[in-house]
Amino acid sequence: MNVKKAGYLTYNVMNKIVVPKLENVIDEEKKVTHSLLMDEAEKAILEPTKAGVKLRAENVDICYPPIFQSGGAFDLRPSAASNDELLYYDSGSVIICAVGSRYNSYCSNIARSFLIDATPLQSKAYEVLLKAHEAAIGALKPGNKVSAAYQAALSVVEREAPELVPNLTKSAGTGIGLEFRESGLNLNAKNDRVVKAKMIFNVSIGFQNLQNQTNKPKNQMFSLLLADTVIVGENNPEVVTCKSSKAVKDVAYSFNEDEEEEERPKVKAEANGTEALPSKTTLRSDNQEISKEELRRQHQAELARQKNEETGRRLAGGGSGAGDNRASAKTTTDLIAYKNVNDLPPPRDLMIQIDQKNEAVLFPIYGSMVPFHVATIRTVSSQQDTNRNCYIRIIFNVPGTPFNPHDTNSLKHQGAIYLKEVSFRSKDPRHIGEVVGAIKTLRRQVMARESERAERATLVTQEKLQLAGNRFKPIKLHDLWIRPVFGGRGRKIPGTLEAHLNGFRFATSRPEERVDVMFGNIKHAFFQPAEKEMITLVHFHLHNHIMVGNKKTKDVQFYVEVMDVVQTLGGGKRSAYDPDEIEEEQRERARKNKINMDFQSFVNRVNDLWGQPKFNGLDLEFDQPLRDLGFHGVPHKASAFIVPTSSCLVELIETPFLVVTLSEIEIVNLERVGLGQKNFDMTIVFKDFKKDVLRIDSIPSSSLDSIKEWLDTTDIKYYESRLNLNWRQILKTITDDPQSFIDDGGWEFLNLEASDSESENSEESDQGYEPSDMEVDSVTEDEDSDSESLVESEDEEEEDSEEDSEEEKGKTWAELEREATNADREKGDDSDSEEERKRRKGKTFGKSRGPPSGGFPKRTKLR
Repeated sequence: MNVKKAGYLTYNVMNKIVVPKLENVIDEEKKVTHSLLMDEAEKAILEPTKAGVKLRAENVDICYPPIFQSGGAFDLRPSAASNDELLYYDSGSVIICAVGSRYNSYCSNIARSFLIDATPLQSKAYEVLLKAHEAAIGALKPGNKVSAAYQAALSVVEREAPELVPNLTKSAGTGIGLEFRESGLNLNAKNDRVVKAKMIFNVSIGFQNLQNQTNKPKNQMFSLLLADTVIVGENNPEVVTCKSSKAVKDVAYSFNEDEEEEERPKVKAEANGTEALPSKTTLRSDNQEISKEELRRQHQAELARQKNEETGRRLAGGGSGAGDNRASAKTTTDLIAYKNVNDLPPPRDLMIQIDQKNEAVLFPIYGSMVPFHVATIRTVSSQQDTNRNCYIRIIFNVPGTPFNPHDTNSLKHQGAIYLKEVSFRSKDPRHIGEVVGAIKTLRRQVMARESERAERATLVTQEKLQLAGNRFKPIKLHDLWIRPVFGGRGRKIPGTLEAHLNGFRFATSRPEERVDVMFGNIKHAFFQPAEKEMITLVHFHLHNHIMVGNKKTKDVQFYVEVMDVVQTLGGGKRSAYDPDEIEEEQRERARKNKINMDFQSFVNRVNDLWGQPKFNGLDLEFDQPLRDLGFHGVPHKASAFIVPTSSCLVELIETPFLVVTLSEIEIVNLERVGLGQKNFDMTIVFKDFKKDVLRIDSIPSSSLDSIKEWLDTTDIKYYESRLNLNWRQILKTITDDPQSFIDDGGWEFLNLEASDSESENSEESDQGYEPSDMEVDSVTEDEDSDSESLVESEDEEEEDSEEDSEEEKGKTWAELEREATNADREKGDDSDSEEERKRRKGKTFGKSRGPPSGGFPKRTKLR
């Protein structure tokens, strides 16, 4: 029964996931790698509901990573793997797919070969293989020898196509059950074991490395493979994967039916010695690529028009965004150590005293103990001289200095006199060390408390959490970790996330470690299962900051590590078929599946809660990142995998987190885009011009097309530039003079195609907006030399060379060469390397205005 359920899952994944995906890719001529197809098939096995199979996910697993092969490189062994090459489906090609799944640890397997515009040899070979496969299955009857299956298949090939016998696989499969390959039940010509009822076999047979007569390199070699899971019955064998058809009509695809009418003209053209036209498949592919690019260009042009109109209306209305309140005043509480003189502690000796309770330090000054609140101390240090005298030096915060602006206390007591620095001497270095340590510790505690108090003062007041009562039990998720972590010392412990009537509560066993997240404060909610990451997580991006421990944050994440840390003793390399290794992998996979399912169940129940009418105004739903659209980049300091969702662009694994709301994006500028560049940068400009742009650096150039496609489908206008731009200066220019920005065409100064098509003689230019990587031919007299450039240039030599070019206008090549020769002789530069001379010549060539009248005369090398 377990094998039948595994077979049920296997053929449903083949019929409902693999075959439709292949048909879609071939029909729409998409570029998909074998490894990507493998990942999708593996997900369908691990999540049976995707294939329409009602089996519990924790009971299923893969036998091996699904195998996809095409393009002439075939390996029919069970240990084969899907590579990163693109799926090849040109006319005359073969695609081999193999899928294996487990149910309660029992295995099943299926393999199919798909023919694209099959050649006569391919059609004949497949028909013979199909008959041989059926013969091998039919020979598996109780009482027969195991070798009878292979002999039956071999006799069919010898009778139908003897020339294919050398290409036939050396076995017709193996026994299958708890192990994918039962070594004692190999279906080869030498196995004399007797077949018994209820034995289970993986009948797998194929032709390896057949030669095809074609000029296409990837079609010259092809292989075929068929495999099914078979249970030996009392009378006839039962094929548990038979519902996945292997008939010729179901595995052979033809796309050249319309070309039959054109055969005669093509043959005639070839007979006349002219070159034959390319195939219809090729033409269709080219036209589709061209039309797709043209559609994208037209859509971007329409987006540019809409974006400029929208930005113009917003700037004309005087709104460039709410800003980020960077200039908000920093307020501090009154620093009072003692309310009156009677509260001072009694002096013991004329020595420095630290009053922990009142957060004060008492210094002996002129025979009296003078108290200072520890927050007034800026630094404290100690040193020792050659006479073994120790000195302690205390520097106080004095208002008016660059790093100590006026606060509320200094403004309240404007006539006060401040002490800037004080020093004391002692012959006891131990006491000095204790005093310095105590002052620093007390100051650190007070400053941390004041900083937290200041952070809390800026928080928006949240509504109170309404706990679930008897009617509604809270939705719980146990054993979670939180980021950012709680402060404090001691071992960090996991907690429980509960969904109550109007918000979430996360709490650990420690009473002080508790966080409430209100539904009304959630801006975006994300659920990211562990696929290629080590954690499964739910993440909340908030409208307003909250405090987690003593940290102020807008992002709160709850996660579980899906893989345990395992250390292999001995350090040796372990075989892929080591039973312990296989068991360990299965245990890890089962743990990951269980965690993902627990999180998925929690997310589904919370989504149902948010679907109630009282939460309609919040528009909340868990969003899941789309890994297939992800790309690598550097949003902060380290490289990360950045993934789009339906409404955001996120990176939720590395800290600090990245969450960008797509609706808040004004435009995206792709910078350093050009031939020969291995990577490029993405600059995101927000609708709030007072907000700094977001840069994602070092994105691989291979991701450029997919990023353009994603931006276009999400209706985000993007531009391309060859250099990095100084966006702070650009945004300042726009906000200072928005009307000029609107009149000059808005964001179209970033349009390289438009700027390249303008006439060279045109005097009109977008001053202050048109960055260019070309050299400036002339400098106007009215240009402000002190203004900042809109292009961040790293090459200082170019700026110097522009001034030189102004002086050298109009000189002929002969005059330039003569001047250079004379200068070399005067300075003694004849020993310069040939590369240096060529570089100087290249600079001169690039700056001169007139065309060269002839080649440079060669100068002799002086040694």
